[in-house]
Formats: sequence, structure tokens, C-alpha cells
Amino acid sequence: MTFRYARHTENLSAIIQFYTEIIGLKVLGKFENHSDYNGVFPGFPDKDWHLEFTESKGGVEHKPDKDDLLVFYLQSADEWNDMREKIKKRGLQFEQSQNPYWQKNGLEILDPDGFGVIRAIKN
Repeated sequence: MTFRYARHTENLSAIIQFYTEIIGLKVLGKFENHSDYNGVFPGFPDKDWHLEFTESKGGVEHKPDKDDLLVFYLQSADEWNDMREKIKKRGLQFEQSQNPYWQKNGLEILDPDGFGVIRAIKN
């Protein structure tokens, strides 16, 4: 099975920049003007999952709440500390996670659409 999380956006270039430069994903593919949609597939090569973000002329109505999160696990405390510094240098604000587990074990920031993204230490 391959897993794809798909979401429509009005901020495709900002989304691509966020998920590649901040989160560290790679652009695995993209398309333009496919039935009036443009899209990008960020993820990691050779994994059985990826994200898909699309844009079109249709409007977007997002209603994320504090528990709508994408969680990406880091492999070490050093990676976690590096990610914290990277986020600070970019001027992004850390969010107060609603779930106490993520507040203790992760770094939550918002993507350009206002959805929470967590970089967490793998326990």
C-alpha cells in the first residue's frame, strides 16, 4: 500500500517552500494544468508515502483545529536541536500544542495554510 495525504491550497509556492526548506521533504514530482489543477508531491524518495498539494481556480475553505497535525519524526536529539534552530532562524513561531504529549516531545509550527506540523523526537 502507498499512502498519500492530499490537500488543496491557495498557497502552492509557499507550501512547497515550507515543506522542502523547513520540514526537509523532497519534491518527488509535480504537474501543471492537469484538468485545471497544478500540484506537487513532497516526500522522501523510496518511501511508501508522500503528500500532495494542489491548486486550482476553485476556492479553498480550511478549518484546521489544534489537533489536525502532520507529525514527522526526527532520528536524534541533535536533529531535534538543529530543527529548533532552523525554525528560530526563519522567524517562525512555535505553537502551544493542545496535546501535552506533543508539547513535551515535539516542535509545532503552522504551515502556510494554518495546519499544525510537528517535528518530534522518535522515542
